[in-house]
Amino acid sequence: MDLERLDDLYRYNQWANTRILDAAVPLSREEFVSPIPSSFPSVRDTLVHVLWAEWIWLQRWKGESPKVVFLAGDYSDAGAIRSRWIELQAEQADFFRSLDAAALTRTVRYVNLRGETWEYALWKQMLHVVNHSSYHRGQAATMLRQLGRTPPSTDLLVFYDEGGR
Repeated sequence: MDLERLDDLYRYNQWANTRILDAAVPLSREEFVSPIPSSFPSVRDTLVHVLWAEWIWLQRWKGESPKVVFLAGDYSDAGAIRSRWIELQAEQADFFRSLDAAALTRTVRYVNLRGETWEYALWKQMLHVVNHSSYHRGQAATMLRQLGRTPPSTDLLVFYDEGGR
């Protein structure tokens, strides 16, 4: 995995996150928090989980192993999630600018929330984050459908068709 491909994937991830957030903005408060069986109980909870996961992985890459979990109740609407995501995307961009090819192969060790220690090459962890976010965005899209909404396409090829590298 090289920096250019990872940069493409993170640009895609940012684009796809923005699209799913945009689709959640018109939801009423009731719809946003409405219980819909999935990995997480609502559109809000699913989006907060994705935001938190991207944040915690970035902290791990910076050498931290936080024990913090973002609480869905701290986010009243999609706009509140978007505000935090914009900050996170800036932090991710700063981190990317600090990388070189050698950094991608370094092993990053972290301690998860259960106290277990894990280690993988940075590039593997970075791919994992994009894959994880895609998985849960798909769940959010299904929830939007169940609420009678039409979710946006977040396909990688649509990203490329719309001008992504």
